[in-house]
Amino acid sequence: MKQGYLSQYFDGVAAKILSAVEADILTSHQHEFNGVEGLRNILGEPIGKVKYEARFLYLADHDDEPVIEDGFLTWYDARQKARTERGVMRYEYRLYFPENTVTQFANAGDVLVIAKKTDNTLLAIVAENETTIARQILWLFGFSDISHPGFSIREELESDQDRIEFASRFILENIGIAVETAADNWLDGMLAKFDQHFPSTKEFSAYARSTLPDLKPQDGHDEVLMAWMEREEILFRTFEKYLIGERLSKGFDGDVDGFISFSLSVQNRRKSRAGLALENHLEILFQECEIRYSRTAVTENKSRPDFLFPGHKEYHDMEFDSLNLTMLGVKSTCKDRWRQVLAEADRIEKKHLLTLETAISLNQTDEMQAKKLKLVLPKSLHSSYTESQREWLMDLKSFTNLVIERQKKTDC
Repeated sequence: MKQGYLSQYFDGVAAKILSAVEADILTSHQHEFNGVEGLRNILGEPIGKVKYEARFLYLADHDDEPVIEDGFLTWYDARQKARTERGVMRYEYRLYFPENTVTQFANAGDVLVIAKKTDNTLLAIVAENETTIARQILWLFGFSDISHPGFSIREELESDQDRIEFASRFILENIGIAVETAADNWLDGMLAKFDQHFPSTKEFSAYARSTLPDLKPQDGHDEVLMAWMEREEILFRTFEKYLIGERLSKGFDGDVDGFISFSLSVQNRRKSRAGLALENHLEILFQECEIRYSRTAVTENKSRPDFLFPGHKEYHDMEFDSLNLTMLGVKSTCKDRWRQVLAEADRIEKKHLLTLETAISLNQTDEMQAKKLKLVLPKSLHSSYTESQREWLMDLKSFTNLVIERQKKTDC
């Protein structure tokens, strides 16, 4: 086990694309996979029937929350008794599972992942075919090609691709893995500065940047943005963990509504903070690059694009060449929400959207291209996309260069 890597949570993982026959097994009453010898690498040689506690998840882009059901998986060799009693030297490994809500969702082409956790339980994930979440799961576990029959297997999980960073942390949490993140050496400073209360997102973002004083945008726009986001995320989780612990230690004296309200406030703060933090750090980067912009300026139908370049004044000046206008939507995660950007600045035909979402499906990026929306991602996240997608993606440095070039034209 290596801290900060997938091996901290998993001993090994197997993945495959479900065939029509396998999908039928999942949804019928047979409940057994045959021909799963590869699973020996992570489940070991079974002695008798080995029963594992398992959590089943079904993931799809159209649902924010996975379908979850707890159950078990049984691993055994159907020929073990014949070898022992009659000397028949054959092996026939099988994986048995009970019928449940998750297996009923399975279809041919879906991704099946079976991960053995370090607590000796299993995680069985079915992800809908050709979706962003399916591609993210494969990227997370380091599978680039599982088109062949049988399971692809990965063990040890301690290579560079298995390092848990900003993007992979969010995918892990989506499948129920609570990732340990802490910067306890900063806790006393945060308590002294913020008096045991969460400050505004803008103030907390500024504090996060202040802990990296030697980092400047000229060191690399993409790298600096991700470093700022990573640092803020770690500091936020550290501070949040302390404050939640303090509140829980006081108890709720049977106040169920009070507990629910507190829980919802924690969830809502997490959801809203990441997107605002991303905008805050981008704003500072634009300022450091001396880029003119307006943030959340009003356009048609009271829309408010996250950033307009060079600004709202030029946008509303009908004599200003629209080819020198640029808009940037900002969403830490996309899913289907990227379409909101399309209606936010009618004068700008070709729009840009910056996100930290990894491995967006080919169907989605094809539609973005058809709608003349260019996707902007920090360079380090491009590897989660296919080669053909990477040819179309834009990194942050290229985007800022584009805006600067257009700004120079209007300054002449």
